[in-house]
Amino acid sequence: MFSQEDMFAKDYFENGDYEKALFEYKKLYAQSPTNITYIFQIIYSYQELEKYNDAEEFLLKLLEKNNYPAFFVELGYNYQLKNNLEKANEYYSKALLSIDLNVNNVFNVARSFQTHSLLNEALAAYEKAMVLKPDFNFNLQMAQIYGEQGDVEKMFNSYMDFVQNNEVSINNIKRAINDFITEDATSENNNLLKKIILKKDQQEPNVIWNDMLSWLFIQQRDFGKAFIQEKAIFNRKPESLLRIVELYNVAMNEDDNQVTKEILTYLINTAQDLEILLNAHYNLLKIETKESEPKDYEKINTKYLALFNEYGTFSQTLDLQIAYAHFLAFYMNQTEEASAFLEKSLNLPLNDLQKAQIKLELGDIYVLREEFNTALLYYTQIQRSLKNSTISQEARFKVAKTSYYKGDFDWAESQLKILKASTSQLIANDALDLKLLISDNKYEDSLHVALKLYAKADLMAFQNKNDEAISLLDSILKNHKSESIIPQALYKQAKLFENKKEYLKAEANYTNILLNYKDGILVDDTSFALANLYITHLSEPEKAKALYEDIVFNHADSIYFIEARKKYRALRGDAIN
Repeated sequence: MFSQEDMFAKDYFENGDYEKALFEYKKLYAQSPTNITYIFQIIYSYQELEKYNDAEEFLLKLLEKNNYPAFFVELGYNYQLKNNLEKANEYYSKALLSIDLNVNNVFNVARSFQTHSLLNEALAAYEKAMVLKPDFNFNLQMAQIYGEQGDVEKMFNSYMDFVQNNEVSINNIKRAINDFITEDATSENNNLLKKIILKKDQQEPNVIWNDMLSWLFIQQRDFGKAFIQEKAIFNRKPESLLRIVELYNVAMNEDDNQVTKEILTYLINTAQDLEILLNAHYNLLKIETKESEPKDYEKINTKYLALFNEYGTFSQTLDLQIAYAHFLAFYMNQTEEASAFLEKSLNLPLNDLQKAQIKLELGDIYVLREEFNTALLYYTQIQRSLKNSTISQEARFKVAKTSYYKGDFDWAESQLKILKASTSQLIANDALDLKLLISDNKYEDSLHVALKLYAKADLMAFQNKNDEAISLLDSILKNHKSESIIPQALYKQAKLFENKKEYLKAEANYTNILLNYKDGILVDDTSFALANLYITHLSEPEKAKALYEDIVFNHADSIYFIEARKKYRALRGDAIN
């Protein structure tokens, strides 16, 4: 019954029925007169009902029995509600004086001040306690108050003072500070925080300041400066390279290839762990290959062979072996050598997943050679050996894509319908895009002329025959002007122009889609691609911001919505959330 009455009282109070809440809490208080919760709820109920005299009488009786310091704050606040500021300040002073008598009173006094948003008084309580007992550290509470008051400098200083003595709380402090900085390195708050950290580091060098600076630079997307701090951390505490590996992953995901290569080179020169070392070689060669020109191919080939000579062709170097086969086939046009190399890899003692990874690449190489049936055989083997796995779903998508390349649109479409429910969002999205491409265009022309030409151009793009693909797409744009495949052809061609670094041509294609096909399904894809182009290559941030804004406000169901909102807020200078 007692518990039920407590629940009734709480419900009445939360629902604003203060008369009933007061009645219930008085009953509870009569049964348990030392329960501080009931005492405070009676006071608050009186105040909500504007019965300030009753609250005052109740508090004065309490103080006759018990000089609990928080009651001084409550009585002072009650006088403040009556507009008697002189009396209010008198009791606030008594509350602060109680800390001199017993420093532990700070806990209930400061909490009561904060409850009533008496922030200056709460700060005074914390400061007094820290002077009286230097072991106390209320910098966290004070930082939160400074944040509420908008005093960012004092807030940053308090957070740094707190973390200096509580290193285990560094991630919580980062989350708290996150709301006050932006991705703009020139912003006032960012510069202020950096100066405070640097000053701390000069006064008392500590690895924690390198950690904070690295974090700040990462928020600002300045991965080069973050890398300098991470190296300093590793030099002071050479226990693990995992922080530097994490930074590499962040820089790579943000397409900062220059810093990514610097980090990978550092890992290669520093790591003792074989897995980290091989992974660094693998990723560095992938970037170098992507950035290479035909004159660089022999040099890259030599690097792969040197790695196999040093580390061997065992299961540990499987990722390198698959990457090398891809390089031979798709860059050096040595498809037979590539497939023969992978067939040897299949003879290694591997698990089913590793064998599937090889077969997936073999299938791609046979698609490259336009030996579609052999490719389908490899993809199908993966589906049978690892049913319902992600790699099996990827293989099914490649079956559909290969059938589409062949012009077997019905079979491709049947596979894509299944993949719409894929557990991999990326595969599901790709499957939906390809299905829409086929279904939107195969009924318009019974001979599927334009769709077959587009599929052929798509295959050429897969084969790295970008110039031939662009020319074939040109013929579609000239000879099939009235057909629905035109925006798809423009979009595909724009992507190829980007690959060739012909950014103005890509911009023209994207703009054409947004002007003339703004009701089509490619509007959000095009807006996002063009916005990214403006940011990364054309130095047009205002145009990019307008496109991201359009996605945020007009395409809330887009797969680009979250990323577009993030980029839009960054360009607008919002704090990082």
